[in-house]
Amino acid sequence: MTRVLLIAPQWIGDAVMAQPLVALLAARGEQISAIGLPGVAPVLRAMPGVSEVIEAPFAHGQLDFALRRRIAKPLRGAGFQRAYILGNNLKSRLVPWLARIPQRIGYTGEARGLLLTDRFEADEPARVRAASEPMALSPVSCRVPRPQSQGRPDMREHYAALAQVDGASSPVSIPEPTLHISPDEAEAVRRRFGLPPRWIALCPGAEYGPAKQWPVAHYAALAIQARQAGYAVAVLGAPRDAAAGAEIATQAPGSVNLCGATRLADAIALLASCSGAVSNDSGLMHVAAALQRPTVGVYGSTDPRHTPPAAHHSATLWLHLDCSPCFQRTCPLGHLDCLKHISPDAVWCELARLMSAAAPH
Repeated sequence: MTRVLLIAPQWIGDAVMAQPLVALLAARGEQISAIGLPGVAPVLRAMPGVSEVIEAPFAHGQLDFALRRRIAKPLRGAGFQRAYILGNNLKSRLVPWLARIPQRIGYTGEARGLLLTDRFEADEPARVRAASEPMALSPVSCRVPRPQSQGRPDMREHYAALAQVDGASSPVSIPEPTLHISPDEAEAVRRRFGLPPRWIALCPGAEYGPAKQWPVAHYAALAIQARQAGYAVAVLGAPRDAAAGAEIATQAPGSVNLCGATRLADAIALLASCSGAVSNDSGLMHVAAALQRPTVGVYGSTDPRHTPPAAHHSATLWLHLDCSPCFQRTCPLGHLDCLKHISPDAVWCELARLMSAAAPH
């Protein structure tokens, strides 16, 4: 059995989208240990195919050379034959290099791929195709397939392409990102937070900025519709999302604001127990979809062809206006029409459809 080290991405959503690579490696018998930041480690622990998770508390933007050397030291002589490095910067390559792992695979990225033994070019045509294409909502509310975003590959394909080393053939398709939480754990965490069996998760945050955030008033209107349909509603997010969660709870009485009240491991377990989830293009959207919960992702400045949720029971709503995707943190035109004009009614209809389709018959 080949023992390999995976250097995970630093963002939650990217880590989820790396799971197809893990699945491909595990399917051919590679034993995978993963190194990730503490904020990503709970995702890695829920990832089928990962046998060991090593937390690496690197400071953002810092070299942390001494810490990287300490982490690398016990990895020497541990039998690692390969490292798959999913970051594009030089720092992400230091641990496997210091650990003297003989084969280090990644994208050229920074410093012309220095410290890599097998270099992939990020602008090469995608070698694999996702098992199902994301769907987009046009301005006339028609769900239609769209071609790959020019210059921005599907990130699942981007990571999965690294599996093609030493003459490995290109798979016809890649698996959808998948996470797993045991039903007993999900049930215990749901009960601990006082949520009933039928509940909807709302995730109004987005790390990148307000151009990815569906209006709080729309979330509140959606929460009212969900409660009228007999579902409890809880708002999940980081401490920075607490104000948005409080506003949703104020506008939609009876909704529970859990933003900042959960650790990421708790949030993952909660999402595993929910009836459905609505989210901006964020890490929690990717988690919910990979947990195979009915999930609606609302897209504004970003592109669902580039960062789609896992397609188990998900849909993306995206107007694709002339000005979107702009990939800006804030709306450069000041109107945020790409999100404001996605109505709560449209989102609720899509979520209700997904929940109905996923329900046992």
